[in-house]
Amino acid sequence: MHRLARRVNVIGISKIEESLRIIEQHPEIISLGAGEPDFPAPPNVISAAEKFLERGYTHYSPLQGRRELREALVEKLKKENKIDANENEILITCGSKEAILLSVLTLINPKEEVITPNPGYIGYRPIIELIEGKAISLRLREEDNFEYHAEKLEKMVTKKTRLIIVNTPSNPTGTVFKRKTLEEIAEIAVDKDLMILSDEAYEKLVYDNSKHTSMASLNGMEKYVITTQTFSKTFAMCGFRVGYAVATEDIIKEMKEFKLCTTISAPTFSQLAAIEALNHSKKYVERMRKEYDRRRKMLIKRLNQLSNISCIKPQGAFYAFPNVTGLKMSSDKVADFLIRKAKVVTVPGTEFGKYGEGFLRLSYATAYGKLETAIDRIEKAIGKI
Repeated sequence: MHRLARRVNVIGISKIEESLRIIEQHPEIISLGAGEPDFPAPPNVISAAEKFLERGYTHYSPLQGRRELREALVEKLKKENKIDANENEILITCGSKEAILLSVLTLINPKEEVITPNPGYIGYRPIIELIEGKAISLRLREEDNFEYHAEKLEKMVTKKTRLIIVNTPSNPTGTVFKRKTLEEIAEIAVDKDLMILSDEAYEKLVYDNSKHTSMASLNGMEKYVITTQTFSKTFAMCGFRVGYAVATEDIIKEMKEFKLCTTISAPTFSQLAAIEALNHSKKYVERMRKEYDRRRKMLIKRLNQLSNISCIKPQGAFYAFPNVTGLKMSSDKVADFLIRKAKVVTVPGTEFGKYGEGFLRLSYATAYGKLETAIDRIEKAIGKI
């Protein structure tokens, strides 16, 4: 057998991958595991993509991305995120995950530490460990609404700490960080001379009276923050593979150099279609957000009516993160039980870190009727325990 690199063991098989195989084999199963919108991309964006394909935009784009898209993003960032950036401070990527990868490649040396949320997005730790960095888990607690606790964060900083990852609105918890919380994190970063990676993939999916604040919009934080955003969630354009990073010009320059070793460029026709999304799809995005909100309200109400389950109300993204400790089973066992007895796929909280134990992630990026049926099945199955 060929000798393999140590890093092949970093990723492993996830419960999400196992669930996808089960769904494929059993179409009667309803999945609440989706991490992407169930809506198609806006019709005008699809038409634009078709038009650009027909016109022959099937070749590479520049490493940093199409100038016209970066120019459009300068306006978007200023107006919507209160981030002042020029086109040389923006890098177009294949989704925001590549932006996260390039950020870590640019900032982190082997054995240097990155503080990551736990429970948190499953992509952070593997990326850090692939380059032999060290992912340090900041435990997020339900009683804190899964927000960062500044004093605990500050105590975790060591001489090896280089980067803090902040994800708001959050996957898997749906938390939208308060501006005050972000200001406290910013103070720590400035005081300790640390960088912040602000993952804002769900920036437009906020509910009730919550408001998304971009970390780089805080006074004096531009040089301390790499902001990563994407067209995948906001515009339901996951398959188009367009995201972007915003940072100081020197950081973007180095990230661009690494991009030569990853994807060269996001698809050219997708970048051009992304401009159409920015300019003419706001009403479509708002319709999606309102429908997610309708599903969210129903789902949280129903979850809190179930025996031995409780769920705080998420303020962003499209996930619920109910507490299932009352069922007296591990998260993995609860998820397995629901697949077998309720024919519903959920994601155990431990997929998002060890402090996700006792929770499940349920996605309401699922049609309202299917969501209702899924909760009916879960209620019936739990009632028989």
